[in-house]
Amino acid sequence: MRRYGKNPDEDDIRVRPNRKGNRPRTNIRPKHEDASEGLVLTVDRGRITCLIEDRTVIAMKARELGRKSVVVGDRVAVVGDLSGAKDTLARIVRVEPRSSTLRRTADDDDPFERVVVANVDQLAIVTALADPEPRPRLIDRCLVAAYDAGLDPLLVLTKSDLASPDTLLESYGTIGVPYVVTNRTELADGTAAEQVRERLRGHMTAFVGHSGVGKTTLVNALVPDRKRATGHVNAVTGRGRHTTTSALALPLPDDSGWVIDTPGVRSFGLHHVDPSRVVLAFPDLVPGTADCPRACSHDEPDCALDQWVADGHADPARLYSLRRLLATRERREGD
Repeated sequence: MRRYGKNPDEDDIRVRPNRKGNRPRTNIRPKHEDASEGLVLTVDRGRITCLIEDRTVIAMKARELGRKSVVVGDRVAVVGDLSGAKDTLARIVRVEPRSSTLRRTADDDDPFERVVVANVDQLAIVTALADPEPRPRLIDRCLVAAYDAGLDPLLVLTKSDLASPDTLLESYGTIGVPYVVTNRTELADGTAAEQVRERLRGHMTAFVGHSGVGKTTLVNALVPDRKRATGHVNAVTGRGRHTTTSALALPLPDDSGWVIDTPGVRSFGLHHVDPSRVVLAFPDLVPGTADCPRACSHDEPDCALDQWVADGHADPARLYSLRRLLATRERREGD
């Protein structure tokens, strides 16, 4: 048996030729134990902006991530040039496990999920009371998505100087959703921003809503040093114009929390939502489901929740609210 020393003559070693002419692949992947932790701030055409310590770094996905998505709010492991200098590019080699994931589909019959944001703990649903008119079905769908993801919902009603919030508040009061009502005067003098900021302290909050409701305007008031472009409402269609094209995470002043501004949505599909998980948002009704038939939709003649409410264990308005939210799973936005 031939033995080689420390420095064998390379010409004297027989190597099986590689027909493709490239390096042979290996299943061994580096562990990247020296990678730095970063927070994804925004994703734009394959370029991912991360916050690493006190600087922003532009990165791209490493090949070993495959088709695994990277979204705003993700905690990631980053290697390479982490200086943040111009024209430098780092690599994201790992996406840490997510504490929460807000998803939506294009429509209720679309099986392909889209991750909106990750690792948030609060969902602020922003809607205008007028110009454009409020769309309760979209609010309901966002609530279902929040409950399904385990997020605390917050209803932010804007432009109360144009219409009264009473109708919407009466509708959502039975569900127990916390809310903030603002108007343009309060937005201009900073009062509205402070009211909303109190609800955001200590949270990572994603803002969702359709275009033109004042979502980005409110975010600009919350984070005055990071102005984003805002649009207007089309006088003919009554719909807002898309000006925010990608989600962006911004720190609140004094490091009191995070806010994520997301692009306006026209629909919020719920194909991915299991109706059995929505009832968990109603702890006073959960015990009553024990006697429900298997795979009960909670909106059928032999549903045990009717008797549970009739026996005085819960307010009938709560059961109505649950069924209204579950019904949005079967309706298209705008119906």
